[in-house]
Amino acid sequence: MSVIVGQPAPDFSLDAVTNGQFKKINLSDYRGKWLVVFFYPLDFTFVCPTEILAFSDRIEEFHQINADVVGVSVDSKYTHLAWTEKPRDGGGIQGLKYPLISDLHKSMSVDYGVLCEGGVALRGLFIVDPDGVVQHATINNLGVGRSVDETLRVLRAFQFVAEHGEVCPANWQPGQDSMKPEWEGSREWFSKHGKA
Repeated sequence: MSVIVGQPAPDFSLDAVTNGQFKKINLSDYRGKWLVVFFYPLDFTFVCPTEILAFSDRIEEFHQINADVVGVSVDSKYTHLAWTEKPRDGGGIQGLKYPLISDLHKSMSVDYGVLCEGGVALRGLFIVDPDGVVQHATINNLGVGRSVDETLRVLRAFQFVAEHGEVCPANWQPGQDSMKPEWEGSREWFSKHGKA
């Protein structure tokens, strides 16, 4: 797997389902915004709807900070559509508030380095900045879902870094002290927070 953090996000132009309609989705559609791209293994499975709906239920928090979310799997757009029409209490994702991209030919999964030997995507999550550069990547194995809280925390931290030019220490949250990215400047942070 090649490292794509710090590199231009691999381009894509693929069919998706959004608001019950088929639509072509391109990376360039999100230029000027932050984008969370997350891959999941398959529609009509177990952990996947919990993640997909967790992001959907909090989509406004992403929109409030100039960010969008897209989900991606190797299923067809028709399977995506059928799943978005199935009620939540039956394992469906009815009411989904962001696009699901169909990576039927697996090219996007390969480009982002998440295609596993079983032919499905691992649980990869990528944060792409408004200039189209990948700032963050995590990849989980199939059995464990991701955290919306942590995704928002990391996204806000990268937005802070981009705006202020300072860096964010471990577990940083908005409103907390950041660090100057050089030795002398960082001493201020360590003098306040470095005590055991």
